[in-house]
Amino acid sequence: MIDTIGTDIPEGEERLRLHVEDGIGVLTLCRPRQLNGWSWESTRQLGLMADRIRFDDSIRAVLLRAEGRAFCAGIDVTAPGGAITGRSPAERTRNYYEGIRWVHERFADFATLPQPIVAAVQGYCLGFGFELALMADVRVAADDAVFALPEAQLGVAVDAGGDLRIAREAGAGWAKLLALTGRRIDAATAERLNLVQLSVETGELERTARELAVEIAANAPLAVQGIKRDVDAFADAGLTAALDRTAMSAAVTLTSQDVREGYAAKAARRTPKFDGT
Repeated sequence: MIDTIGTDIPEGEERLRLHVEDGIGVLTLCRPRQLNGWSWESTRQLGLMADRIRFDDSIRAVLLRAEGRAFCAGIDVTAPGGAITGRSPAERTRNYYEGIRWVHERFADFATLPQPIVAAVQGYCLGFGFELALMADVRVAADDAVFALPEAQLGVAVDAGGDLRIAREAGAGWAKLLALTGRRIDAATAERLNLVQLSVETGELERTARELAVEIAANAPLAVQGIKRDVDAFADAGLTAALDRTAMSAAVTLTSQDVREGYAAKAARRTPKFDGT
């Protein structure tokens, strides 16, 4: 039911589309007629895209965006192969367990990309869509964005870690309130809870998010990637491990060619030209 081997994406079956321009890997959810609903195949393609992005030195930041009036309205219940089967309740439970573990692995490949991810969110951002947006490093929301984790209303747990990421960003109380109730919040509330870093008018979303990605991409790649790893290490694993990672990132960047270029450019009052070495 889940394709864990194939690396091809048949024409017409794209859930995500990637193109690179000016140092930005633009990753687009491209099924607007389905409100970019998520499926097992979406997860598979996300993992493939992450593999393509990871070692592409021409990509210094990722812009995660969506076509249409919704970022992602949650699970696409019309997608083929949605249910996992088994010969017994125990086997079906086991198969779901392994399937969700596989989803977590693919999401981790995306969330832990060395390149920072900027998400541009409009319209419905629900369930898996909200969880996907929370994997970005910085989130920009249009004023028409609506966020929710409605899983409890459907009798299922939040299964991709969105509630945990909300707890990290906004605190355990807000994570419980949103996940236990399924309550929807608007962009202004999401910004107040630190779940969104910027909220803008709908017409300004694409420009603002892209400019932010470009601003990040203009900085030294080794430093940018080190900062992302260090902050995530602190947020996810505690101070001791984060400080160890910080020391390694500092050692790498302080011995790089980019640090020389950065100081030389500052002294000469010119724009630095970083190459990631």
